[in-house]
Amino acid sequence: MSPPAHKTLLSHKEESQELRFKLDERTAHSSLDLFKKDTGVIYRVLGLDPSHVQDTPLRFRDWAVVFADSHIESGRHYWEVTVQKSQEFRVGVADAAMPRDECVGTNSSSWVFSYVQRKWYTMTTNKLVPVSLVGKPERVGLLLDFEAGLLSLIDTQTAKVVHTIKTQFQSPVCPAFALWDGEILTHSGLELPPGL
Repeated sequence: MSPPAHKTLLSHKEESQELRFKLDERTAHSSLDLFKKDTGVIYRVLGLDPSHVQDTPLRFRDWAVVFADSHIESGRHYWEVTVQKSQEFRVGVADAAMPRDECVGTNSSSWVFSYVQRKWYTMTTNKLVPVSLVGKPERVGLLLDFEAGLLSLIDTQTAKVVHTIKTQFQSPVCPAFALWDGEILTHSGLELPPGL
């Protein structure tokens, strides 16, 4: 009976791939500085003078947003974000081709979990929906199932789904982050926690 169990394990591993990414400096707003080999981002109130930042059509000019350097077109992917040093941020995914004059969560091409005024929300098309997550953990997980159109916020302490956004992804997406306070640190290349 062990061959079927082995086969199930392989198919489970095949459907959940380890996503590895860094933050893409070419997309980062001038108020954001990348650190820790481009896996962390810190918000600077004054930021850099925009004239000192390389002008690229990929860069967010109006909003403190940065994208990861990986585009996702299929599969299940999991990553985590250390959020303990920020009181206002958004984490999620966005269409890789999202307009750079918009903020993640304000349009129909981005899906994020927002933390603001000590409360969690889901946010897309500029609509805030409260999420019942008690307090603010040091670290949260994100689980993307591209084909199913699901983005889940994961409690990393219990490895349980806190809330899921349901949608249909029409084009490649990438991990997306917005920050207006402190810093966040991304952790990719992680295995999916058991039970998810």
